[in-house]
Amino acid sequence: MDDTPDISGRTDAARRAARALATAKTAVKNAALEAIAAAIVERAEEILAANARDLEKGREEGMSEGLLDRLALDGSRIAAIADAVREVKALPDPVGEVMRGMTNELGLRITQVRVPMGVIGMIYEARPNVTIDAAALALKSGNAVILRGGSAAEGSNRAIISVMRDALSSAGLPADLVQTVDDLGRPGATAMMRARGGIDVLIPRGGAGLISAVVRESIVPVIETGTGNCHVYVDSGADLEAAERIIMNAKTQRVGVCNAAETLLVHR
Repeated sequence: MDDTPDISGRTDAARRAARALATAKTAVKNAALEAIAAAIVERAEEILAANARDLEKGREEGMSEGLLDRLALDGSRIAAIADAVREVKALPDPVGEVMRGMTNELGLRITQVRVPMGVIGMIYEARPNVTIDAAALALKSGNAVILRGGSAAEGSNRAIISVMRDALSSAGLPADLVQTVDDLGRPGATAMMRARGGIDVLIPRGGAGLISAVVRESIVPVIETGTGNCHVYVDSGADLEAAERIIMNAKTQRVGVCNAAETLLVHR
């Protein structure tokens, strides 16, 4: 017996919301992103309280210090998240951009134009900032998004998504542009991978195990991301004192993040 939960109600709601967003003008989308950025800061205490509970649970379960740091939020990180939303707001609107065109032998003008995908699914690990990043980029490009952010950050993500949904409503856009299946646990991720026709594309972001599992099991089209291997190269002509400072910063500033240095190459 298949015990995969039915998420068709959520995907249907996301598709209706995506249709409304697809024709929204740039100013409307930017106003919604600004509302999200402002609300994240205004409701920071609510988000930080949820994050504190996630951190306490993580410590009780023996989560490593690096992963706890990756999960942790504070006032400065909340401000950085809001700034990141405003950076997305400042990007050019990709919807409607003409990529290329031609006139065929019959005199017909044919153009390739950027359009929204529709409903994007995102499966990722315990990174609350990714919840914001994924939603902001989806909204800017005219798409709805359904998120699965992992049990370690479930409380943080629930609070952040609640803030974003309220901000969308205040800006006159459907709250269902941003949804989550975190409440369904791991079966929610399985449901996303099987939601062909409900989710248009699935993006896994995380370690090699997560990415390979989604690529292997999903019947929804997947955009496969790399697992990453961040290099620092020290050339024979480098300032070695400066190189040492760069290397130490690249690895130890935050060891748990995905852009921490993993490989050091030194000219022989």
